[in-house]
Amino acid sequence: MRRIQRVALPSVVAVAVASLVVGTALGLGKPGSAPTDATWTTMFASPIAIEGLTADGKGNLYVPQRGGAAGCSVVRIDSQGGASQAGVTVARMNPPCNPAGLAFGPDGRLYITGFGAAGDEIGVVAPSDADPANPPIATGFATGTPGANGVAFDDDGNLYASDGGTAQGRVFRVGPTGGAAAVLFRVPPMANSAGVGRQNQALQPPAAGAPPATQGIVANGLAFGKNDVLFVADTARGALWRVDLSEHGDVRTPTGCDSTFTADTLCLDGLFVQHPALDGADGIALDRAGNVWVDANERNAILVVDRRGGVSEFFRNPVAAGNLRNTGPLEFPTSPVLTGRKLCTTSSDGNRRDNSPNSAGEARPASAVVGKISCLDQKLGNPGEPLPVH
Repeated sequence: MRRIQRVALPSVVAVAVASLVVGTALGLGKPGSAPTDATWTTMFASPIAIEGLTADGKGNLYVPQRGGAAGCSVVRIDSQGGASQAGVTVARMNPPCNPAGLAFGPDGRLYITGFGAAGDEIGVVAPSDADPANPPIATGFATGTPGANGVAFDDDGNLYASDGGTAQGRVFRVGPTGGAAAVLFRVPPMANSAGVGRQNQALQPPAAGAPPATQGIVANGLAFGKNDVLFVADTARGALWRVDLSEHGDVRTPTGCDSTFTADTLCLDGLFVQHPALDGADGIALDRAGNVWVDANERNAILVVDRRGGVSEFFRNPVAAGNLRNTGPLEFPTSPVLTGRKLCTTSSDGNRRDNSPNSAGEARPASAVVGKISCLDQKLGNPGEPLPVH
């Protein structure tokens, strides 16, 4: 386990905004620099549950809405626009659907998880705002991806997806032409038939008298770094895995060290960094300096992990009434995006840890807002990787 580095990040440059100061942000710069107060703007308030987030080369944001029996929509938001935009529907998924992640592929189309009657497929669609009342409908691209969540592409156009919805730790790969997915490797699950591993317990029980809900997701957000390195967010451990792939896509990181797991399960050699500050590591994004930005949903925080594995807390909700952190701009953050020098994230308002009870804040159950996209008003010093990221 690596020690947290309280490294100030002064590259967050303050600008004049008319937003509430809600916490302290740290920029990416020289150690010891003074922190900069941060302000956030809610760009999109969704009455339907949301999770995944991506962007195009123009800085537009794209988020899937889980519409249940009515189907699911993909909405586009202008990240440079004003607060609380309505967004434009640019794609649809026929029911049943349960999208959790999406990404642009090399062909400019959007690839979306949670597709198909069993929710174990990945859909694809070319988004368009030509007729928002009748947007294009996603079609099937890949099968055999149960619980797929995070999505990423390598330079050869292969699609990678994590199975965050099943807690089995699988990372799937699909070729550029689609079809049946194959399990490329597995992150060691937190519990198996042999009883090894551990489960991260929620501090608050889900209901009066009920036992705490377990957190077993070990393969969640995905992002490619340089030299064919795939980073995997481990929600349960509060960790990042670093998986080295060959130019042919073979896994170079050792696997098969523990016979209680399947032979394709990563050895602990692949554990890049594990730290309590990363508790609830969900979606991830990379900047051009090679830093990994992590939404820590359990802590209502955003962390930065540098190339050496040093952990810095970029932003965390301030303490509010009742010594809780559930009323700030982050309400169970799930998917960060760096578009140029702008940082945006979804909040899915899960009722866990620092976001419990989730009856406070802007997003609340049984209200007009159950999920949102927030963007930091200040600019970052290190821009994100060019989007779409391949």
